[in-house]
Amino acid sequence: MPEELQAALKQRAEGEGRSMRAMVIQAVEWYLVEEADRATVRKPGAKYASKHADLLRRPGE
Repeated sequence: MPEELQAALKQRAEGEGRSMRAMVIQAVEWYLVEEADRATVRKPGAKYASKHADLLRRPGE
């Protein structure tokens, strides 16, 4: 981990009264959940965008 990032993490963890390890675990968990949600939304979004492309065009195009 870059020194600047580690220093920022340490400062934040100390400010929240938590360990750096706990902060990293929470960040990784959040990332995994967010990416799973994005993937869940992207599939139907791409399907409907393709299916209804004519409705998604701006008027006059």
